[in-house]
Amino acid sequence: MKTLLHVDLTFDQVLDIVKQLPPQQKLLLTEALEKEAVDNRLSRLLQSFRTDELDWDTLTQEVESVRQELYEKQSC
Repeated sequence: MKTLLHVDLTFDQVLDIVKQLPPQQKLLLTEALEKEAVDNRLSRLLQSFRTDELDWDTLTQEVESVRQELYEKQSC
């Protein structure tokens, strides 16, 4: 059986609790927070590139065009 609790803590209270952790757990907490920050930034970046203007056929045509240009440059 799980119990859901909601505890209101200030930033300073959380910081005081974190300071009481052993060094290894502080490191694990730091890594988890860094991963969350990176995940959030990556999600925002991917969202900024999302578009309805680009479909698979257009992308394939562009790739083939660039491949052809590269092939022609290598042949010379």
